[in-house]
Amino acid sequence: MMGGAFALLAGVLSPAFTETAPAPAGTALPHMAYLQPVPDLQDAQKRSFRAGEKVFNTLWIAVPEDQISKWWDLSQPGPGGSEWGLGPTFLAQSCVSCHIQAGRGRTNDAGGGPVFMQSLRLSVPGAGPHGGPNPEPKYGLQIQSFDTSQREGVKFGEGEVHIDWKTSSFAFPDGSAIELRKPVVRLEKLGFGPLAQDVMTSLRNSQAIFGLGYLEAVSESDILALAEWQKSQGLNGRPNYVRDDVNDKMSIGRFGWKANQPNLRQQLASAFLGDIGTTSAIYPTQNCTSVQKDCLEAKHSGKPELREELWDSLTFWVSALDAPAPRDRDQPAVIRGEKLFAAAKCAQCHVAELKTGKSTPIPQLAGKTIRPYTDLLLHDMGPELADGRPDFKAGGRDWRTPPLWGIGLSKQVNGSTNLLHDGRARNLLEAIVWHGGEAEPSRKLFVKLSKEERGDLIAFLNSL
Repeated sequence: MMGGAFALLAGVLSPAFTETAPAPAGTALPHMAYLQPVPDLQDAQKRSFRAGEKVFNTLWIAVPEDQISKWWDLSQPGPGGSEWGLGPTFLAQSCVSCHIQAGRGRTNDAGGGPVFMQSLRLSVPGAGPHGGPNPEPKYGLQIQSFDTSQREGVKFGEGEVHIDWKTSSFAFPDGSAIELRKPVVRLEKLGFGPLAQDVMTSLRNSQAIFGLGYLEAVSESDILALAEWQKSQGLNGRPNYVRDDVNDKMSIGRFGWKANQPNLRQQLASAFLGDIGTTSAIYPTQNCTSVQKDCLEAKHSGKPELREELWDSLTFWVSALDAPAPRDRDQPAVIRGEKLFAAAKCAQCHVAELKTGKSTPIPQLAGKTIRPYTDLLLHDMGPELADGRPDFKAGGRDWRTPPLWGIGLSKQVNGSTNLLHDGRARNLLEAIVWHGGEAEPSRKLFVKLSKEERGDLIAFLNSL
């Protein structure tokens, strides 16, 4: 009875995971470093945290055909604790599929094969609603590699995204050299014809998701003050102003590679719609374009599919994920590296210290001094990192300064050391060398360092 596509969508597309309770402070297993709650949660908050973690790990499945629907109450969880509402088009069946252990995505280093923990954003020239990206007419804002159709002998999904690596060599003044790589995107098996001739594409790696509640708690006035201070330093850090669908206004963007999301609640709802195909109270319309007939005719479990209690719990969990404490700060190499980081003026954008506001949804986040190494602002990063795709006030060369805290733990969390927006950098050294635009002066200072000094600076970054 549950054969064909429905059986396929029952779990084989998502990697296995183990749901594990947060460990007491200081005792977390290495792979759980990003999964710990902020200190001093009360009992009720701990229950909310666990409930949100469950949503993060939940498998979403498609609403079955009519003869199966009558056996299930679609307002309740599905078989095995799954949830109804996958698709009609999607990239993954769960949050944990792309953010394993709450970490960043892993690229297909071998190249050639389809990507999974990356997505390909699309748009065409012109502004979409409220000034955001203008969707590609046939494929929308993102290529969805899977769909819930039960057609026989027909390729599922909108198409396959492949990457091939174009490599080059970079030589330091001291004679040492490294290989750099850049992804070349290749699309195969497009289901609705070629993309628009003027399409703009942007390959995106999934990001780590810990510490975000602290970043949401930084006041807008502090972010704007940082932008003003940077101008005095010859920089041009700028906030992105984006559509806040939760509060029905324009707000400063904080999250996403181009700071195109204003708050975590909206970030999650947007990811559910774009990546899992699940509707919510603020995004009640399925992710279909006018030419995608099967998508438009697909059965729904009812709206919203992301039920309010699930949305609330997941928002709390993401907001309450703590940032790992720095390590090895007394090591000579780390001490030297921190001084070099400052001397190269890296900290002008990767701002070490921020403060959270006095009033926050989670009281334990209020009034804290945090060390995320970001300014939450957009910067022109030069032509080599440009994707050419604007997003609200972010131009085609602009990227939000990514936080650096916890970066040295990424490999032990889920094996990923892929950095930058498209995952091209395999380590911190490559990531720094790719910097350009406003970061070019700091890059030049870094490149001129001796090999030992470069190692010290990277040792400092790995200690964060």
